[in-house]
Formats: sequence, structure tokens, C-alpha cells
Amino acid sequence: MESDSTSIKEVVREKYGQAALRVTAGVGSACCGASARGDSSVDPITSNLYGSDQTSELPQEAVLASLGCGNPTALAALHPGEIVLDLGSGGGIDVLLSSRRVGPTGKAYGLDMTDEMLALARENQRKAGVHNVEFLKGEIENIPLPDNSVDVIISNCVINLSSDKDKVLREAFRVLKPGGRFAVSDVVVLGDMPEPVRRSMELWVGCIAGALRDYEYIAKLAKAGFDSIDIEPTRVYGIEDARQFLAGEGIDVDAISKEVAGKFMGAFIRAQKPSSSTNSRESCCGPTCCS
Repeated sequence: MESDSTSIKEVVREKYGQAALRVTAGVGSACCGASARGDSSVDPITSNLYGSDQTSELPQEAVLASLGCGNPTALAALHPGEIVLDLGSGGGIDVLLSSRRVGPTGKAYGLDMTDEMLALARENQRKAGVHNVEFLKGEIENIPLPDNSVDVIISNCVINLSSDKDKVLREAFRVLKPGGRFAVSDVVVLGDMPEPVRRSMELWVGCIAGALRDYEYIAKLAKAGFDSIDIEPTRVYGIEDARQFLAGEGIDVDAISKEVAGKFMGAFIRAQKPSSSTNSRESCCGPTCCS
């Protein structure tokens, strides 16, 4: 199992590193969906996620490096003075957008394990002239921040790439302050479907298989300690969106259409760390109460 996790992580690191280098070289990015195949058609996964009012003041490289499946900054409630952490921050678009909303008294962290993406994000920060931002190198399974230090966690189609989602969610819970919010975009599967079909659809949607079923996501968040859990569909991927990819995989698209239709979606997942809990060491903030 550990070797499988390492293998997945290295594939993700390589793919996103290559995407960052393509952006730096001025040839766009590609990782998932149509763009990963060099298809000139509009990619239904990564396209049209941000409005021009959001991107007009950002470096073009930050926009091009966006490889997400949603726009968590548009849906998450962010307030001046808050501390935000973006898990898998890539080229930095969601971090830069968050920094605007939390203002100069707040801060936005970006966490990424890919050197090329971190270099691109820091250059985008320099171009944007933003000072309340810090990009950290690390893995989302081991967040390099203290307990109870973050008000809001966002992420854009990254948690589905982890082979240890339980650890990611435990870490998210740990670093959130009591009452802190979890507000991420991710790929979610509705219900069950034949495993070969699921595997092929996941490869199309997210490069690496790993999207959770909706009830699995809810159960894992609850197990980590979260409450007020909600999953809101933001974009449903239809069979026509994936037709070319699946046909190339040797799958009879028409034969499986009823099993796939409406089952893969980009979603906004909300949850909250309880404000107080007598059973949680994570909720303890005093200098002696956790000794």
C-alpha cells in the first residue's frame, strides 16, 4: 500500500511539474480532461471557472496554471483579517484571490509539493505585488503549520489526488482553529458504477483515479471530527463530455451512458471544526490544558 501511495504521489508531482513548466514556457498548461490530450476543444472540467472580474488583475500565468474543477474562492465565505490555507495551491490563483478578500490584516498560505509550481506561484505573487501571501513546500497529508492556526481551508480539485484522504482531513482538522471552516472544490462520484467504468471516468476527470463517492466524503469528514457537512454540486460531467476520451479507452460509450450520466461532478464541500469539544485535544488552546 505504501509503495502504491508513493507511486501515485510521484505521478502527480511529475504531471503538475510539467504543467508548471509549460506555463512558464508560454505554451499553456495541460493535465486533465481535453487539455491533457492536446484536444483543442473546450475542457468541461477546467474551463470557465473564474470570472473576468476575478482574473483581470492577476498575472496571466496564474490563470493559465489553474488546473482545478471549481472556484472555491467564489463560494467560501472569507472575511478581512482571516488566515486562509489553500491545499495544493499550484500556480497560486486561489491564494492570490483569497489574499484580496482577507485584506492586509489577513494572510493567505499556499501549500504545494511541486518545486516547479511553487516557483511559478512565487513569481505570480511578485508580479501581482501581493504581500499577505506565503507559499509553503509540503504535502497535504503533513501540513507544515501549527495546530489551531487557520480560519479557513480551501482546495481546488487536489484532495481527490491523495491516496490517504483520511490523513489529509485529519491534518485539515488539526490546523483549523475551533470554529474554522473547510471549504473545498473537488470531484465527487454519486452512487455506484462498474469499477472499470469508474476507473476510466476518474482518469479523464482528474488524471489520477481517486474521487470519493459523496457518502464516503461525508463519512470521512465526520470521522476526522467535522460537523455541518454539506456537498453542493457545481458542475456535472456528462457522457458527451467524456465521449472522445472513453472511446479511446476502448469503452462502448453508448452502452454505459445510463450508468455514467450525472454521476461524476465537480462539487463544493463545506464542513466546520466544532467551536468547542470536551473530547478533542485539537480544541485545546491553553498552555497547560493539553499536557
